[in-house]
Amino acid sequence: MTLFELYKKSAEELSFGGCGEFETGVIFKDILNIETKFYDYSFVQATDSQIALMNEIIGRRKNGEPLQYIVGKWDFYGLTFKVGEGVLIPRPETENLVEYVLNEIKNVKNPIVFDLCSGSGCIGITIAKIRPDAKVYLFEKEDKAYSYLSKNLEAFKLPNAVPVKCDILDCDLHDFPIADVIVSNPPYIKSAEIPTLQAEVKREPLSALDGGNDGLIFYRCIASKWTSKVRNGGLIACECGDGQSAEILPLFERVVSEKKVIFDFNNIDRIVAFRI
Repeated sequence: MTLFELYKKSAEELSFGGCGEFETGVIFKDILNIETKFYDYSFVQATDSQIALMNEIIGRRKNGEPLQYIVGKWDFYGLTFKVGEGVLIPRPETENLVEYVLNEIKNVKNPIVFDLCSGSGCIGITIAKIRPDAKVYLFEKEDKAYSYLSKNLEAFKLPNAVPVKCDILDCDLHDFPIADVIVSNPPYIKSAEIPTLQAEVKREPLSALDGGNDGLIFYRCIASKWTSKVRNGGLIACECGDGQSAEILPLFERVVSEKKVIFDFNNIDRIVAFRI
């Protein structure tokens, strides 16, 4: 079997998710270290180890393991983050949240930013990378997720990014400064909806998905507790699920002066934003 034939066979077997060509290209490039210019490999024989590895990976994918976990990394906002079992996979929708926050603080000098439920750190690290004058605190409680957060911070070597291991629902805020921005992609799926998720999504950590009975536990906490750590005129921006903004906005009414909903490229209400 040639490498080209191995590629076509693998793409066909991975087509169950509708992304066979894409996923096979990623696997060839990032795991087999083969660039996907397959006209160069039409007459190159695949080794037994390459065939065995592809068969193993295809089996893992068919068993619901996310491609991102298999590869061990994923791109977000032009940067590459280490990911694996126990941490939420960065998603393109969340890039909208980063874009919005960066635009809102473009005229704020030396901003202090809190990234709540940080996970891999993709939000906070991206902001810290693009705004080296910012001081970014990244809050995460889960051991596995915090491990990936630490690995990513080590890889990017950002002196302005500070990891904080704590549960934002039960965290002593006295040790932290007043922030200019709170940004968060918290768990927001209703508990009863978890069993209905796609198989590979259910391989992601439950703690990063489950927002309680109504999906709003973390928004209530941010509104009741964390708004006290935002300066007057400061920003709170959170990702949310489809249709949730109508339930989230009233939670902040008593403590904010402005509120806003931002829709994503699928016209879904994806971000709720507030001014203190």
